Amino acid sequence: MLTIDNAEITIPDIFSSHGAFRRHKEAVVCGPVRRTWGDFNDNMNRVANALLAVGVQRGDRVAVMMGNSVEMLEVIFGIVKAGACAVPLSGLLTGSQLAALLNDSGARWAFATPDFIERLAPYGAELQHLKAECRCVVHGSASGWKPYGDFVAGGSASTPPVVYRNEDDFNIIYSSGTTGLPKGIVQSHRARVHWAISNSIEMRFGDRSRALTTTSLYSNGTWLMMLPVLFSGGTCVVMPAFDPKGFLSTIAAERITHSFMVPAQYIAVLQEDERAYDLGSLQVLLCAGSPLRRDTKRQVIERYGDKLIELYGFSEGFATMLKPGAAQEKFDTVGTPVLGFEVRILSEDGRSLHAGEVGEIAGYGPGMMSRYHGRPEATAELIWQDERSRTFIRSGDIGRQDADGYLILVDRKKDMIISGGFNVFPTDLEEIIGKHPDVLDATVIGIPHERWGETPLGLVVLKPGAKFDAAAMLAWCNGRLAKHQRLAAIEVRDEFPRNALGKVLKRVLREPYWNQATA
Repeated sequence: MLTIDNAEITIPDIFSSHGAFRRHKEAVVCGPVRRTWGDFNDNMNRVANALLAVGVQRGDRVAVMMGNSVEMLEVIFGIVKAGACAVPLSGLLTGSQLAALLNDSGARWAFATPDFIERLAPYGAELQHLKAECRCVVHGSASGWKPYGDFVAGGSASTPPVVYRNEDDFNIIYSSGTTGLPKGIVQSHRARVHWAISNSIEMRFGDRSRALTTTSLYSNGTWLMMLPVLFSGGTCVVMPAFDPKGFLSTIAAERITHSFMVPAQYIAVLQEDERAYDLGSLQVLLCAGSPLRRDTKRQVIERYGDKLIELYGFSEGFATMLKPGAAQEKFDTVGTPVLGFEVRILSEDGRSLHAGEVGEIAGYGPGMMSRYHGRPEATAELIWQDERSRTFIRSGDIGRQDADGYLILVDRKKDMIISGGFNVFPTDLEEIIGKHPDVLDATVIGIPHERWGETPLGLVVLKPGAKFDAAAMLAWCNGRLAKHQRLAAIEVRDEFPRNALGKVLKRVLREPYWNQATA
């Protein structure tokens, strides 16, 4: 006897629907390339059917090594439409790191642009799963790699004969580390559908929305703009590379309604005169990746209006938002959980803490990752179970909730400085340093100290034309800090090392000081 399917919402099926019913509407723009929903969906289908024709099966890993382009999105979602698992890799990685992640993911096919292929070439013999005949070059040519145009030419534009399941692997995202092998975060179709729906509702995306992405498409944070707007049938405008003037001019020219930047990008844009551009279409500005300094946040709101959404989250699967219209007393919080998520604050011994108590942030909801790829022990270490045996994911971040459930982010647990037995949270110090009139950007790290174990060191990037007076700046900052927070010194930098989402890589900044102490 026939029964009715337990039908599920899937992103490939939603895109097929947009391709049919919004065929002539713009879907993706990147530089001079403009793609309608009809062509965008057809091209995804060609990638999917070409992969199926060469034997790619459900769950197979397919790597994507490309810079921002329309074709990159067609490849990523074509892989997913084939029932396979997309593995986008960072353009910041070295050839040896790319080879290591290709091996770690078990990628059986790869799409890459010539710049990635050139970096990877010396390590070709080390690739364990990626056969020579399973490599495709996009935007150019490379010896031994199939031309992309030839590969997809034989692929049908019809909907692939694949049934998608919520528990299937959608993608593996690797965190942006600079040393060692980052963990692969496996996200299911269920998690990505929740990502699309929850962010669409929270940020008011619709089929008339035009979202601007300013960061790399391989990065999970970029998907905060890209995936909800495409899911909603709107238009995704992709910046090939970020620059502040280009950001403002693109908003004006493309009538952008939504955009996302990381704090470093906001700082750069605030140096420009926005009055030269028509920004009347802008409805939502999202900030994520790392905490936004309060003084920077005030400047953004003063310049662009009450349109800023501040998001705190971690790629393993949890997020909160502080949205426009929140009460003034919530200004220093990062808001409440995104639709579908719950949050707990945990003590060192694993107890769930009450409002006002400081502990580790843990989250639960349908957007959680499935697992760390190939690392069951690391996955198990993240899990905390509540009284209903639900598996919350530990964040490694320190925070507290107020009486209304708003989350106050204190700091990264691993970045906390323990000086003379006192806990010193760098974000508190960075807020003070950032208010100095000569400081454009600031970060604080812990360095070795013979008496206190470690002590805070301030690092600053100066505003254009400012002169650095270390003693005067140190006195200014320490005069505004508690005794146990006082900085040992302040040093100037031209820039800070950052990951793909602009988060300062404090580990990289700390290493020379601790290596020197060890030596």
